[in-house]
Amino acid sequence: MGKTMSEAMLILIRSIISFLVLLLLTRLMGKKQISQMTFFDYVVGITIGSIAASMSVDQNIMLANGLIGLAVWGLIPILISILNLKSNLFRTLTDGSPTVLIENGKVMEKSLTKEGLAIDELMLLLRQKNAFKLSDVEFAVLENDGQLSVLKKSSAEPITPATMGMVVEMEKEPRLVIADGTVMELTLKEMGYTKEWLLGEITKQGAKSFSDVFLGQLESNGKVYVDLYQDKVKVNQPKQKQMVKANLKKVHADLMTYSLETDAPQAKKMYEEEANRIENVLKSLESFLKE
Repeated sequence: MGKTMSEAMLILIRSIISFLVLLLLTRLMGKKQISQMTFFDYVVGITIGSIAASMSVDQNIMLANGLIGLAVWGLIPILISILNLKSNLFRTLTDGSPTVLIENGKVMEKSLTKEGLAIDELMLLLRQKNAFKLSDVEFAVLENDGQLSVLKKSSAEPITPATMGMVVEMEKEPRLVIADGTVMELTLKEMGYTKEWLLGEITKQGAKSFSDVFLGQLESNGKVYVDLYQDKVKVNQPKQKQMVKANLKKVHADLMTYSLETDAPQAKKMYEEEANRIENVLKSLESFLKE
């Protein structure tokens, strides 16, 4: 019984040491080794895992020898990574080079044979990139980590504001302004809004007070997402007409602020004229923007 306990304790100690060494090596190798795993990285990972497992339970392996083995197999990828940064030739020798599978809309049969890819496997990789039609693909490249990069033809790309020549407002990061019923007043102030305004917005969506809100997120366009503690309570989303009216008022207020901040007479006049135009638009749409 005593011998069994001592063996179990020894295995426990060796396992803890193996785990700590593996953790250290993982941190040293960095995130790139995990996110962009090549065939070489795959082999190294299996070998290191095998050494660590054997070192934990096989008492015939000296702990020092196991640690040396882990250190060698863990430090080699780090050394190779440093050399890869210094030499393109060395990087090509260790990691290989990407393979073009589709070029100018034509499937490269020799490249498929070289990589051992069947047509069905190519179609699977294309579908994972949301490319279901071969006629939509201009280029497809098999990367060193086994991922397929796809460039669709211009005619198959979705229409964006850039392709339409439209200028849109730059989207900014949405921020949490309410968490567990508590208002993030500093964040709210940084985004240019007041606590009173926020209370009005959450009231529109069914909350009676801040304590009713589990999460509140403020987007750059002034829209507030609200998640209440009582999930059965129906959240009233802001109505479209109210949003249009609120946005026009915000634009009017911003233009008036700009006119007050500038010392250039020409710029001040321009801001005031544009503010007056927005005000006239609001007046003309008053009857249409009523809910």
